[in-house]
Amino acid sequence: MSKILVIDDDRSIRETLELYLTEEGYEVVTAATGTEGLNRFVETSPDVVILDIRLPDVDGFTVLEDLREDEENVKVIMITAHHDMDSTITAMKGGAFDYIHKPVNVDELDMAIKKALKTREMEQKIDGLLMEPSRHFKVGDIIGAGKEMREIFKTIGVVSQNRTTILIQGESGTGKELIAKVIHHNTACDEPYIAVNCSAIVETLLESELFGHEKGSFTGAVARKLGKFELARYGTVFLDEISEMSLNLQAKLLRVLQEMEFERVGGKDRVRVHARIIAATNKDLKAMVREGRFRDDLFYRLNIVAITLPPLRERPEDIPDLVQYLLAKINIDLHKRIVGVSEEMMEIFLKYRWPGNVRELENLLVRAAVVAKGQILVRGDFPELAEEPLPVAAQEEAPTERSADGKLPTLDDIEERYIRKVIRESGKNKGEICEILGISRPTFERKLEKYGIVYEKEG
Repeated sequence: MSKILVIDDDRSIRETLELYLTEEGYEVVTAATGTEGLNRFVETSPDVVILDIRLPDVDGFTVLEDLREDEENVKVIMITAHHDMDSTITAMKGGAFDYIHKPVNVDELDMAIKKALKTREMEQKIDGLLMEPSRHFKVGDIIGAGKEMREIFKTIGVVSQNRTTILIQGESGTGKELIAKVIHHNTACDEPYIAVNCSAIVETLLESELFGHEKGSFTGAVARKLGKFELARYGTVFLDEISEMSLNLQAKLLRVLQEMEFERVGGKDRVRVHARIIAATNKDLKAMVREGRFRDDLFYRLNIVAITLPPLRERPEDIPDLVQYLLAKINIDLHKRIVGVSEEMMEIFLKYRWPGNVRELENLLVRAAVVAKGQILVRGDFPELAEEPLPVAAQEEAPTERSADGKLPTLDDIEERYIRKVIRESGKNKGEICEILGISRPTFERKLEKYGIVYEKEG
C-alpha cells in the first residue's frame, strides 16, 4: 500500500484529502505545519508528499528544499490557492513533481499521484544503475551494432590509413558529420578540421570562403584572406550539403580534386592543397547528374570512397544504445542524472519512423530531460510523440475495416474509435481514462471536442 503525506494548515482540506485518498486505497499521514510535516516525513517515509505552499510556520518552498535535502528524488505535489506565474516557476525549479491549484480537482490530483508513484517505482527498479553502467560511452562514439554500421566502421578503418576523397551520403540527421570527424580524428587529429555548409553561404561568398581572395579582388577585399583549403593545412575540409553547390563552383572544385591546387579569387599564384576533402549530401547525386544539376565528372571524383548511412528507422537494434549514449552526453551538458527511458517509451521509440533520424532522437531526449521530474523519462515527458502516434494498444486493436466506398480508415478515424472504445469499456473517471490513453487531461479534452464525443453520455 502506497503511503501519502499531506501537509496543509487547512483542517478541512486535510480531512477531505485523507478521506478521499484512503478510499482510493492509500495509507495517509497528515501534518498541519511545515515543521510537523518534516518530522512526519522522517518518521513515515511516504511515497508521495502533498504540500501546501502557504503554511503558518514556514513557506512550502523551504519545506520542499528540506525534503529534497533529506531525499533527493522525493515526489512532492505542491498545492496553492494562488495562481501566480512566479510561484509555479519557483516550485518546479525547486524540484516539485507537480503543481496543482486550489480548489483541488480530484481527477487532476489522482493522475498526478499515479504518475509520481509510477516514476518512483521505476526509479527503485533501477536503483544503483548509475554506479554500474552496462556500457561505457565517450563523446564521439558512433553507435551501431547492425551489419551496415559494422561495414561502415571497417571502411572508416581503411580510409583512415590514407587521404583519399570521401563522399558520405544519408538522410538529414543520420550523423554524416560525425563520421567525417571520426575519420579526421583517426587520420590527422593534430591538424585542423574545417566544416563548410555549402547551402548556408551564397555562391559569391562561398568561392571566397573556400579559396580565399587577394587584396582588392572585389569591393570590400581590403586585405588578403586565406580560404578553407589553405587554413586546413594537412587536416580535413568537410563540405556539407555538396549538392547545393552551383555548377560554376563545382567546376572549380573539380580542378582542386584533379590537380590538388587552386588560385585565390583575384590572384594568379597557385596554392597547393594538402587537406583531405570529405563531402556529404542528403540528396541523390546520381539523380542530380541525370537531371543536369550536378557534374558527372565531379561526382565520380567525389565518389572514390562512398559511405552511405542508413536511416534510424532501418536500425532499430541501435536505438537502446543510442538512447544511453545520448543521455550520457545530456547528463553532462545539463547536469542531470537521467538513467534511461521507460519500457513503454522504448517500445514507442522502436516503432516510430524517425523522419529526423538520430538528430531528432537527440533533440527529443534533450527537451524531455529539461522537463523530466524523475530519473526515468516517461511518455508524458515526450508530448511530441504522446499526441502524434496512437497508443500501442490502439495500434494493435484499431479496426481496419474499409468503408462503403472501399477506403481504409484515416488515423483520425482509428483514434476516434479507440477513444470511444476506452470510454465505453473502462467505466473510469477522466483521470484514469487519460492514464490508459497515455495523454494529458487537456489533450483528452481537445480530442473529445475534435471528435464530438460527449463523455457523460458515452461513459
